[in-house]
Amino acid sequence: MLTEHDIRIGTLAGKGPKTPDYIKKILPHGFESFQINFWQTIGEVELPRLATEVGSVLDDHDAIISSLGIYGNPLESDEAADATIHGWEQCIDHAHRFGTDLVCGFAGRLRDRPVPESMKRYREVFGELGKRAADKGVRLAFENCPMEGDWNRGDWNIAFNPAAWDLMFNEVTADNIGLEWEPCHQMWQLIDPLPQLKKYLPKIFHVHGKDATIHPDVLREFGAFGPKPVVEHRHPGFGDSNWTDIISELRRGGYKGTIDIEGWHDPIYQGVLEMTGQVHALTYLKNCRGNYIPNPKGFEI
Repeated sequence: MLTEHDIRIGTLAGKGPKTPDYIKKILPHGFESFQINFWQTIGEVELPRLATEVGSVLDDHDAIISSLGIYGNPLESDEAADATIHGWEQCIDHAHRFGTDLVCGFAGRLRDRPVPESMKRYREVFGELGKRAADKGVRLAFENCPMEGDWNRGDWNIAFNPAAWDLMFNEVTADNIGLEWEPCHQMWQLIDPLPQLKKYLPKIFHVHGKDATIHPDVLREFGAFGPKPVVEHRHPGFGDSNWTDIISELRRGGYKGTIDIEGWHDPIYQGVLEMTGQVHALTYLKNCRGNYIPNPKGFEI
């Protein structure tokens, strides 16, 4: 039985109306939490019904729903942005049905404009969404994925770089707005993730379990924009990060959330090897965490 002293290790379960069946099929592997994520909109899914169906699957199991996720661009002025905003609203309103107080996603971006030019629109959208969430006891967290954008242009997300985070947290100072962090997206930018984790830990509400491998030989021979990838996404346990150190820093900072494996990106453990890679990552992360063992009574320090 897990306790409040354990950081749960889980995975993403974004399968729309098929989510309950997917969770049921992979529960036996030992996942302890699930993020239910949606791409751009929640589509035809009825969240109250989904919550009931997922709850039935998790009955008699110790696993939990860690968070809901809605990954689109809510900052543009088009139908797709409106649908994503509605998705954020729906997830905020129904998070409690899943037993979670956390909704995650992209912060969005004014397309192909420098990051600072998105700040006014970000304040308009997430000032309101942040208040809506606070009224319902919900926290919001932004994934740190560049989505192939950079400081000057991009299509999806401004919340990929610490300089952008500082601007964002200055624009909307709400305590219930933070980050969904993983080392992979920072390593893509050649940022050392561990010092960053220590600095921003109070604002990290959720962690995605995804790692990266950096190929210095490729960088030296072909550079950052050559024919071969300098950095590749990997499942934890196959990448360069020391997750024992990451989990130690999370514990040092009092982190009470989960680490949910973001699969479907590893260039080797994919296709028929997808679940092989995910379960390896699950086992690896559990070993990095350790399992909580209470001290003998009368010997607590």
